[in-house]
Amino acid sequence: MTTWQQYVSGFTEEPGYLDYGRVGPLSAAASAETLGFTEILSRARFGSLQAIQDQDQRLREAAGTLLGQPAEQVVAVPNTTTGLLHAMFGLTGDVLLSPGEFPSLPIAASRAHEALHVTRPLWLETDHGTVTPGQIKAQLGSNTAAVAVSLVDSRTGYLADLEGIRQVIGDRLLIVDAIQGFGVVDAPYELADVVVAGGQKWCRAGWGSGVMALSERALGRLTPVFSGYTGTDGDEVWDQIPTPPPSTGARAFRTSNPDGIAQARLAAALEEIIDVGVAEIQSAMATNVSRMIDLADEFAIPVASSRHERERAGIIVLQPPAEHLTVLTASLFNHGITATSREGGVRLCVHAVLDESTVDMVRGAFTSYASAAAF
Repeated sequence: MTTWQQYVSGFTEEPGYLDYGRVGPLSAAASAETLGFTEILSRARFGSLQAIQDQDQRLREAAGTLLGQPAEQVVAVPNTTTGLLHAMFGLTGDVLLSPGEFPSLPIAASRAHEALHVTRPLWLETDHGTVTPGQIKAQLGSNTAAVAVSLVDSRTGYLADLEGIRQVIGDRLLIVDAIQGFGVVDAPYELADVVVAGGQKWCRAGWGSGVMALSERALGRLTPVFSGYTGTDGDEVWDQIPTPPPSTGARAFRTSNPDGIAQARLAAALEEIIDVGVAEIQSAMATNVSRMIDLADEFAIPVASSRHERERAGIIVLQPPAEHLTVLTASLFNHGITATSREGGVRLCVHAVLDESTVDMVRGAFTSYASAAAF
């Protein structure tokens, strides 16, 4: 059992890091798994490689616990985009989504339409990128087969109302890109039909790790277009003509053998999250986000992202006057703050752990900004 203090001690990055929405530095648990299984693979002692192969089941069980699906309805994917491509290429009918989503979603929908012509993206009109149940309800069409949304919008930090969306879309498929909230948001994932998330951001498990969970409804409606030889129900599929069909379960969406070391990293990270509880992580993160918002208010730096806990996760968007954006970006950089500057704003991403040194560094950066912006 992982205690809160053990979880907190797993944040080993240096002070000033506030960019988990881009990439989360490896947790101590994920680092240990990487080292341990790399040693196993490098030496390949007799019988040892089975431990790497066993990581697939371990990961699917951990992810299933967090996502509310049995392990048999979870499949490992190397990244979020791969899972979204599986979903979009497998869909028949229109999919309603915002063009303002992170490009993985709209591009996957467009590529599927261009290649197969069995699905078509319907572009949702939103209020400054915020996707709400009311907007979705008003724009559903008779041929809308699915709705796709980010759990947390990467640009605005807005936390989607999955319960409200499920209520208005009925039995249509709900496809969720969860990467900006997976592991830190206690969301009702079981209401979604497809949930895809990579492990490199808030889970702090590194690149090349991810999961895709599918409901029974999704498994019945999606066609596994990209289904490789490991996506069948058999372990040995040599010399079979006609070739064996894809599995009827989530396994159908496998294209090849997964990276066992990447799976071990993510499994360890998810097990740690399960032990301490997502709700507790989210609560601590919310406190830290509020602290950063208060600090921005102290220096009169406009906050464009939502201030309400029910509408936010760990992303804070600062939007100073356009003529002062460069000053704010430079001030943060000069004080050692790692953040993302994009589209006229600065994105600070705050996790469940906020080092006091980081707070001091941000205060110093804001002080410099306020002084420079006054002239």
